[in-house]
Amino acid sequence: MSFSYLVKRLVGMLPLLIGVSLILFGVLHLAPGGPLDVYADNPSVTQEALDQMRQAFGLDKPLPVQYASWVLAFFQGEWGFSIRTAQPVVQEILDRLPATLLLSGSAFVVALLIAIPLGVLSATRRYTGVDYLITLLSFLGISMPVFWLALMLQLLLSVQLHLLPSAGMQTIGDGSLPDLLRHLALPTFILAFASVAGWSRYMRASMVEVMGQDYVRTARAKGVPARRVTYAHALRNALIPVVTVVALDFASILSGAVITETIFAWPGIGRLFIDSMNGRDYPVLLAVLMIGSFALIVSNLLADLAYAAIDPRIRYE
Repeated sequence: MSFSYLVKRLVGMLPLLIGVSLILFGVLHLAPGGPLDVYADNPSVTQEALDQMRQAFGLDKPLPVQYASWVLAFFQGEWGFSIRTAQPVVQEILDRLPATLLLSGSAFVVALLIAIPLGVLSATRRYTGVDYLITLLSFLGISMPVFWLALMLQLLLSVQLHLLPSAGMQTIGDGSLPDLLRHLALPTFILAFASVAGWSRYMRASMVEVMGQDYVRTARAKGVPARRVTYAHALRNALIPVVTVVALDFASILSGAVITETIFAWPGIGRLFIDSMNGRDYPVLLAVLMIGSFALIVSNLLADLAYAAIDPRIRYE
């Protein structure tokens, strides 16, 4: 990949992010109500206090002026203050970011370590009992609602069997690593389960296609051991289309942890998003949505970089 191509992609991110910010800002402000409706329902809050708050947060200005002020400040790192807590938005997100990165990163690694071998095994044992079993489990994982599976496992493993904690990131008074891992196990499994189901199907389809290529048949005809044919010749090329799905899903795992973090009371960005949505905290909502959009754009770029690393024939000019 040439340096000029990388620069073009990075420069192209800016207008794309501006376009995304315009859409997000417009959609949020088109929603019924407003960020101060929570205070308006409180009889102890006077109209004068509401007017002062509206002026302090710049909500008394026309929407185009509000957008221009917000987007200029946002790209300068000034993300404003939370309407709900009056804390800096940057600090709100930084406080929750480690928990989300821990959960999402663990789920991503677990899903990757399970999905790739399952996909390869399903492809190399095509139309056998192993293939049918993996296919059945994959279809269950794709079709099963995440929130339902989370609640059922929470009920079984936490409430009835008392094997794992039902919620939270740690036990009060116990900050040990084993305690953290026990709290992490169930939400990690839930978050990784759907990814394993989807990625393994993509991996199987890609491996089946590659295993039928001429160079693979030639390697077999020359007497190359089957294991080497599978992992040294076929797997590397089969990973190319899977990289796209995995890279895009990594961004969705970060944003998709909303459901998992809410069910398990995990103190991450997903939980922050739900709390901010319930409180109509526009500055926090916009910041979280912009981070998710940026992660999606970056994941596309990383997928292109991975293509060139996996297949030397791919060149970007």
